Formats: sequence, structure tokens, C-alpha cells
Amino acid sequence: MQNLTIIEPEPAAGRYWADLWRARALLYFFAWRDVIVRYRQTAIGVAWALLRPLLILAALTLAFGVVAKLPSDGVPYLLLVAAAILPWQFFASSLTEAGGSLVQNASMVTKVYFPRMVVPIGAILVCLVDFACALPILAVLMAWYGVAPGWQLLALPLFLALALAAAVGAGLWLAALNVKYRDFRHALPFLVQLTLYLSPVGFASSLVPGDWRLLFSLNPLVGVIDGFRWALFAGQAPLYWPGLLASAGVALLLLYGGVRYFRGTENRFADVI
Repeated sequence: MQNLTIIEPEPAAGRYWADLWRARALLYFFAWRDVIVRYRQTAIGVAWALLRPLLILAALTLAFGVVAKLPSDGVPYLLLVAAAILPWQFFASSLTEAGGSLVQNASMVTKVYFPRMVVPIGAILVCLVDFACALPILAVLMAWYGVAPGWQLLALPLFLALALAAAVGAGLWLAALNVKYRDFRHALPFLVQLTLYLSPVGFASSLVPGDWRLLFSLNPLVGVIDGFRWALFAGQAPLYWPGLLASAGVALLLLYGGVRYFRGTENRFADVI
């Protein structure tokens, strides 16, 4: 007997979100599968989640802390960079993994209906696991320098949620665009590298001239990184509130636009992928 492929029609908006909730087990499956695949046949396994930020931390500290001797708002420079690398790497990894997730799972996308948003969100959850695995690096460094967080630490989940909103929004945009335009596969590494240069990872945001500070904060990672530093270092790293509001607004717009664009193009994925 010949095998038949059945593709169900796209559901209405209300049913779609209900289907997405019911597909949470599938979301966990995608995330767990990607974790296993990512570290399969590697010599040090999940330790790569620690090694990658450590290598970036060493390179930036040498270039900007030792050679350029940039100021660090009274915080040890190594800590200043470490607090920025973790959210930046989460965002950058999310762009890479989510952007190519639909193309990598083309065989499933073309054969059966399920909420396609499960695929890029599952890829972002893997990056969130890597972020959690790398947090002990920051804890060890803070203990080494004797830096204790204050009450501001309670706000850290809010800044993580802001990073997650920006990552999901940008990831959905790139995942949908990559299905139709494979040029984005080649542009992704450049975009990820660009986020490093346009974000205050290797320097403090206070070094940006005042006239450019608000414009600089339109990068949602600026508010995330400044928020992480403010929350972790007991408010010692100053927080530029107008810039934080601008970053949060852009992150929410990115999330809203990403969801709308993804939903608007989702019913054509099986035809063009």
C-alpha cells in the first residue's frame, strides 16, 4: 500500500494557541532532542556550555580590560564582562538555533500538522538551558571578588524575561524568513557577530556619549545587559532608566512583530521549505 501524507488545514487563531498549549509535550521533546544532539560525540559534552563563555570572557578581558584599560564603573572588569556575556550569548545562540530550526526539521513540517512555533521556541529553550548551566561561572567570579548582590537581585528574572522576549521575537522572524529566503542562512553569522559589537558586552554603557545613549538603547540587549549588571552588583553599575524603557519597548515590539509575521506565513511553510 502506498503511504499517504496528510496535512491538516491551519486552525483559527483561538484554536491555534490552544493547540500550542496542548503541544507542550512536543515542545519538551524538541528541546530535549536538541540538547542530546548538540553534545553527542563531543569529548567534554555539556561542559561546552561553560567553555564558550569562558573563552569569550578571556578574549574580551584581554583586549579591553588589559590592553585598552577601559573603565568599569567601579566593578571589577572581569565581572562587568561576565555579567554581559551570559545574556548576550543566550540571545546570540537563540538567533542561530531558532533561525535554522524550521529548515532543519523540514521533513516534519511537510508531513503533519502541528503548531510550527513549537520548533523555534524549542530551540530557544535549549539556549536557555545553556544559560542556566553557565550561571555558576558568574557566581564563582562574584564570590572570588567578594561582590555580594543586594535587593536588586530580585529584579533579575524581569531582565531575563526581557532577554527571552527579544530572543523569541527575533528568532521567530529569522525562522520564518529563512524558510523562504535561504540567504539568511549566510547572513546569520554576520548578524550574530553584529550584536556583539552593538551591545555593551566589553564595555560599560556609561562610556556612550549622552547624546547617543538613548539611540544606543534601542538595541534591546542594552537594557538587558545594563539590567543584569545593576541587579547583580547591588546597583553599583548605574541603570539608565530612559534607555531601559526604550530597550523594553523595542523587545516587546520585536516579540509582537515576530509572532504576527510567523503566524502570517506559517501556512505556506510546507509549500516552500
